[in-house]
Amino acid sequence: MKRRLLFIVNIDWFFLSHRLPIAIKALNEGYEVHIATSITDKYDVLRSHGLIVHPLPIGRSSIGFFSELKTFLTFLRVIRKVRPHILHLVTIKPVIFGGICARLAGVPSVVSAISGLGFVFLARGLKASVVRTLVVSLYRLALGKRNLKVICQNPNDCETLVQTAGLSLARVAMIPGSGVDLVNYMVKPLPQGIPLVVMAARLLRDKGVYEFIEAAQLLNQRSVAVRFCLIGEPDHGNPATVTLDDLCAWDRYGCVERLGYRNDIPDLFSKANVVVLPSYYGEGLPKTLVEAAACGRAVVTTDHPGCRDAIEPGKSGLLVPVKDSTALADAIQQLVDNPKLQYSMGRAGRALAEREFAIEKIVNAHLTIYKELDGCA
Repeated sequence: MKRRLLFIVNIDWFFLSHRLPIAIKALNEGYEVHIATSITDKYDVLRSHGLIVHPLPIGRSSIGFFSELKTFLTFLRVIRKVRPHILHLVTIKPVIFGGICARLAGVPSVVSAISGLGFVFLARGLKASVVRTLVVSLYRLALGKRNLKVICQNPNDCETLVQTAGLSLARVAMIPGSGVDLVNYMVKPLPQGIPLVVMAARLLRDKGVYEFIEAAQLLNQRSVAVRFCLIGEPDHGNPATVTLDDLCAWDRYGCVERLGYRNDIPDLFSKANVVVLPSYYGEGLPKTLVEAAACGRAVVTTDHPGCRDAIEPGKSGLLVPVKDSTALADAIQQLVDNPKLQYSMGRAGRALAEREFAIEKIVNAHLTIYKELDGCA
């Protein structure tokens, strides 16, 4: 009998961009693979890979009691229907709701992937403290199953979960991000002419989009010869999304070129001199920084959990404080003024990607966890 593996993920496009290679490897090793997720327009794409798809509406921004109870019960119904041998939960709401449902439904083995702890563990103030206390209690309940492995992407998240959720180190694994196919991300010569600085991300305030725009404006005021390009779209399911008014204002100012959503990141990064991510989001290990390293491009990012773990500071990229557009502009200028530094940091980034982020290494680490848990079930 085939072993059934069920992924529960917030939304279909995230699964395709961050977890699909793991699912394909599991299929090739004989698992029957199910995916429960919110569907945008990727239903047929998911099925084309041999996955059994269960549409599962998951409101990412709703916090009303009855709507969350409805979501929880939907999780429980899907899990009881599939009866997975291994349940792989990705992102905060699936980890919490799915982890509790797994205990109720008697799922033999659970993998809980923490792709960043989110704003709850970073926010300050009384309201944030109350919410954090509730979330910690839910984590303790969701992660309390005996045959469970928690996957973290950076040391800060690992330490926080061990302390707050009462986990033993034996139940935590560190896997650095979702990996990158090094064959598709080739190192090309640095472009000639006016240097190009690129940021690729969901257009959220916490991703540092506003600081990126401000840095572009500062360098424009300094008459630095540099082009700025912003790749990505607003995420209207997230309360921190940029607004249409902001986008229109940036377009009027004209110092940043907006490309919207793109799926040709390897080509776009190969045309850039520097890749920037000034994030203070609750990152795991940002995929865009891994992709930049694979393309052999120097990086400027923030001294923030996840971001700082995706580079070798001073060797493959530069770190700046969060929410500091002046420091960001200074770091970008340091790189665009120094092609030799761009080259050396890009080479160091590629070496780091080959050593730590190769997709084969990331996928095999997940399959090893599945087999270990399955053997103990």
